[in-house]
Amino acid sequence: MIAIVNLLLTAINIYSFVLIASILMSWLPNAKESAFGQMLSKVTDPYLDIFRKIIPPFGMIDFSPIVAIFALNLASQGIVVLFNYFN
Repeated sequence: MIAIVNLLLTAINIYSFVLIASILMSWLPNAKESAFGQMLSKVTDPYLDIFRKIIPPFGMIDFSPIVAIFALNLASQGIVVLFNYFN
């Protein structure tokens, strides 16, 4: 059971870093149009689109990635709490 929890937490942590990389690439001109940027967009956009429907951008600033990373952090904390509760 510990291995499954560690695998889930590691996957959430890696996905958070992928989200951060996608955010940083959006600041660089033409970085999103590169092959790597398109791959990152395919991985991150479905998850970010959930939050983009709820949180509209304010001017040129999109706050949905911040909320998405916060939600991943809450999910990882919830997994730890549930694991500790059932053990």
